[in-house]
Amino acid sequence: MKKLLSLLIALAMLLCAVPGMAEESTSKLTKDVVILFTSDVHCGIDQGFGYAGLYAVKEQLAKTNNVLLVDDGDAIQGEPVGTVTHGSAIIDLMNTVGYDVAIPGNHEYDYGMENFMNLTKQAKFPYISCNFTKNGELVFPAYVIKEVEGVKIGFIGITTPETLTKDTPKNFQDDKGNFIYSFMEDGTGEKLYAAVQTAADDARKAGADYVIAIAHLGNEASSSPYNYADVLGHTTGIDALVDGHSHDTDQLVMKNKDGKDVIRAACGTKLEGIGYVTISAKDGSLSCGLYTWHNSTSAPALLGIENEVSKAVSAATDGLNAELSKVVAKTAVDLTINDPTAKDANGSPVRIIRNAETNLGDLCADAYRDQTGAQVAIVNGGGIRASISAGDITLNDIMKVHPFGNQILVLEVTGQQLLDALEFASRDVPNECGSFLQVSGMSYEIHTYIKSSCTMDDKGVFTGVSGEYRVKNVKIGDEALDLTKTYTLAGHDHTLLNGGGGMSMFNGCKVVKKNVKLDNQVLIDYIVDTLGGVVGEAYANPYGQGRIVAVPTAPAK
Repeated sequence: MKKLLSLLIALAMLLCAVPGMAEESTSKLTKDVVILFTSDVHCGIDQGFGYAGLYAVKEQLAKTNNVLLVDDGDAIQGEPVGTVTHGSAIIDLMNTVGYDVAIPGNHEYDYGMENFMNLTKQAKFPYISCNFTKNGELVFPAYVIKEVEGVKIGFIGITTPETLTKDTPKNFQDDKGNFIYSFMEDGTGEKLYAAVQTAADDARKAGADYVIAIAHLGNEASSSPYNYADVLGHTTGIDALVDGHSHDTDQLVMKNKDGKDVIRAACGTKLEGIGYVTISAKDGSLSCGLYTWHNSTSAPALLGIENEVSKAVSAATDGLNAELSKVVAKTAVDLTINDPTAKDANGSPVRIIRNAETNLGDLCADAYRDQTGAQVAIVNGGGIRASISAGDITLNDIMKVHPFGNQILVLEVTGQQLLDALEFASRDVPNECGSFLQVSGMSYEIHTYIKSSCTMDDKGVFTGVSGEYRVKNVKIGDEALDLTKTYTLAGHDHTLLNGGGGMSMFNGCKVVKKNVKLDNQVLIDYIVDTLGGVVGEAYANPYGQGRIVAVPTAPAK
């Protein structure tokens, strides 16, 4: 197994290495420094390389290199092992693997601020972030310096300002609804750029020979002015930025504010890749690359990897897996969050749950409406996390679809508020948006040739629509939406009560039913009690039942 693992590492370095930026070096390195990084693990502890495979790679590289290991955020949420333990099991495993530094992603706060702060105390590695504040003061150190053979490597942490709306806004407010936490969001990016620049400058002043940014920013245009290109293009002094949030695997070199080359590298999600940045002992130059594992069988399972981490993973999952493997229902059709045929440049499925209707989106929304008796229901695409293949449906499958444990409730809302919600949620189509709404009891069109005129405050919270609506022909059942009429709306507390995704249009609405059930239990009960235990042909079309229609060109006059 060790020989095979060594070969895999050697091949990955040969195939995936990307030239980096050469620096003048006065180091006394006798061995290269390899900075391994993970991102958006989302509790995929036994997927891809798995934590056991990551540990094996780390130990193998350490035989001939100096090795550091960092994480770019979104580690503790995404699978039942995170949901059940509120992330504690993941921190224990990260301690065992031997992480040196980590940053919070937007999903580190999913179980509440108090819980996350307790997890940071449990961690045997520091969390850093140069732009996460409470009442104007940094919560974590902006940077940390690791010294290797006399060479000082400064790591600065950057967390996306989108966190305030990508997560539950309530987590960042006091009991009066005032925001006391901030991520330097201002709508322009200037506060963020200044915070990053200060951290880079301070790390240099503290003696850092290299500055590596550990970031959770991503590459999506819709995240501008907060994506990685925005940050690197407005700052200096960063040698490399290892990135997460958008789940991409891009490796590239771009120019910073002064026109100097900076490495940007990403490694995907669920431990499908392990990224690295190497500092050469020979000339001090930097390079980056990616070790990849795209097999459906994980590396630990296929290679028989056994080490202290594999034992820890087994201890964390064995008892839980017995309960999660129980069959709760069946489906005669594949239920998907992805396009059934399209693939991206890396050969991975193209996710469409955040910009188009899917049959799983229909199923989840139908469950909310059925189990509450509401006239209509909505569920954000970002809250539907995994597909379900035809066959038995286990408790694990359901919890992967809805891992957040949100509470279902019912509000009384006006037709205007419904229209505003659909408009705001559709503002980025055809691009992805986690707020994109799957619906039940209604249908609508998105006229994508009309540019979105939604307005937001500096925290990304909806403030209105300044121009023509791109959402049109909204129907409640077979009747046109009445903007002045009151409707009962089912959804979960993240969107309807806590303003998740910036959905402020429901603020102050009358709560008809609160804490009906957890979202995953609602889904189980709908399939078992209403559908008779089997999801059938009504949901056969992966693109759904025609509730959401994109209109790309203006109708002929």
